[in-house]
Amino acid sequence: MPLVTSTEMFKKAYEGGYAIGAFNVNNMEIIQGITEAAKEVNAPLILQVSAGARKYAKHVYLMKLVEAALEDTNLPICLHLDHGEDFEICKACIDGGFTSVMIDGSKYSFEENIRLTKQVVDYAHSKGVVVEGELGRLAGIEDNINVSDKDAAFTDPDQVQEFVERTGVDSLAIAIGTSHGAYKFKGEPKLRFDILEEVQKRLPGFPIVLHGASSVIPEFVEDINKYGGEMSGAKGVPEDMLRKAASMAVCKINIDSDLRLAMTAAIRKHFALNPGDFDPRKYLGPAREAIKQLVKHKLIHVLGCAGKADEILSSKD
Repeated sequence: MPLVTSTEMFKKAYEGGYAIGAFNVNNMEIIQGITEAAKEVNAPLILQVSAGARKYAKHVYLMKLVEAALEDTNLPICLHLDHGEDFEICKACIDGGFTSVMIDGSKYSFEENIRLTKQVVDYAHSKGVVVEGELGRLAGIEDNINVSDKDAAFTDPDQVQEFVERTGVDSLAIAIGTSHGAYKFKGEPKLRFDILEEVQKRLPGFPIVLHGASSVIPEFVEDINKYGGEMSGAKGVPEDMLRKAASMAVCKINIDSDLRLAMTAAIRKHFALNPGDFDPRKYLGPAREAIKQLVKHKLIHVLGCAGKADEILSSKD
């Protein structure tokens, strides 16, 4: 089973009122946990790689791990570059076998964002690769992305149609109140569904992407704090809000922090209960299982894409 683009995934997701999970990967255990969960519930997947992950694990290692996942699961899997900063990294990933890239020009002016995004789109489409653009800026910290609250900005619905038409992007990430990292809200969580509704009106049938959408599962935070960590005040996006977004125009929901929390909580707990262990398999095994159970929960109860792999595969026949 070769890698696929997200085109058919998003088409079916939009029609079916569900979203595809886009899970960030950094190493073997994370990839195994995600893909084993998806295999058990027969869900399509987007595995995404940030610039930081690509630097940490190296492009060739990640490609081989994803190849192994394809062989092991026989699922429709799209390999996506998350938050590409410039044309060069997008080109490197396109040339290196990715089937989807994101070019994040949100820090630039509207016109410069259009220029850069179109440059990536033109090259990607010539190679059969799809492109995600971004309008609006999410606050928070993730890898090399660091945006303060004062520099964050909601997406302006008045700009979305022009942006999509002039760039030719295949999907669009918008800012409606989510943020990167594990500290998403100081007060009561709130998403601007009015912006999402207006964007959906302006771009009927067009796939929208939600970044910064981890729920920061309280049980993981509690275990981290219980077993020597310090994450007081961590708060994420309530899962009912994500489910509502998935029933609308949001076809791709990014999840990274929840994976990190699941892995960290499992490892901290293991060492606290088994301080003499030094075999990495003893603590990475439970960490992988924690990721697997988290992802299964997300696929079934939040994203709604469990059982949808076959309809993606049949639409490609």
